[in-house]
Amino acid sequence: MSFEPLKGVRVLDLTSVVVGPVCTWRLGQYGAEIVKVESPEGDLMRGLGGLSPTGQHSGAYLHFNRGKRNICLDALERLGLDAATVRARHPDKIYCLITGYGTDGPYSGLPTYDSVVQGATGMAGLMLARDGAPAYVPMLICDHVAGEIAAGAILAAVVERKVSGAGSSIEVPMFETMAAFVLQEHLAQQSFDPPVGPPGDLRLLSPHNKPVQTADGWISFTINTDPQVRAFLKATQRDDLLGDARFSSVAARARNVAEWFAIRGAPLTGRTTEQWLEILRAADIAVQPCHTLETLPHDPHLDAVGLIDFEQHPTEGRT
Repeated sequence: MSFEPLKGVRVLDLTSVVVGPVCTWRLGQYGAEIVKVESPEGDLMRGLGGLSPTGQHSGAYLHFNRGKRNICLDALERLGLDAATVRARHPDKIYCLITGYGTDGPYSGLPTYDSVVQGATGMAGLMLARDGAPAYVPMLICDHVAGEIAAGAILAAVVERKVSGAGSSIEVPMFETMAAFVLQEHLAQQSFDPPVGPPGDLRLLSPHNKPVQTADGWISFTINTDPQVRAFLKATQRDDLLGDARFSSVAARARNVAEWFAIRGAPLTGRTTEQWLEILRAADIAVQPCHTLETLPHDPHLDAVGLIDFEQHPTEGRT
């Protein structure tokens, strides 16, 4: 960022693993000074996040905690760092608590991790509806989303303090946050009383809603508008469907979602990935290669904008 809206703000980071460190990392990107407090045992993510040269700083730990100042402190519970005590002594402070479950509900205080939240919120169940078996998104998506939302809530509290002079107590529960995300998208036809159909966005739950195979790989594209659909059918030489009433409008495709997604999800093995990218981009269709962990770091756009850079770590070497 070219500006630092939180410059001069100091954040005491008492979090560990992923969700809290993601939040405070984002605040650090906005210019805040982050002081991360760890117990003598250290943040679990130091080892849990994968292998490293010394075994003390996993790649994930380094990414989530870059730019922070670390201190070691024992027996935090004796320091009176709960929201009520902190706000009573310092009413101008902003206190943010990120929890697994809201403190007002029956799950309050239960331990949780990202995969547990994915199951509890129905995210894994979406895979069951689409693929016939529940599955986790293979990244800590709930931690990242809740962490970013917490950072946004803290920013809003900073703005409010500039107006009122008062601090805030914030609670961001992972379960409720992610459940709201799922329900906003997938209550769908059940949003009405009486319901007008089954729950779920039937487009997203189609078994054909996946990357499409080419002659030498996979591509990902989305076509939603009528002009996009016509351009796609022409580009893939399915002109015979241009006059098909089932697919002639957004409403028609919604009524015939299974048939439509079977068509748009069919393999395109007659050409290579690069050839399809050229053809579909020429038709102004949103399309990109389906990257792997091996190819993503070498994407030409990411290279051009300098997303990935190296630095020298005092114990882990070049990272």
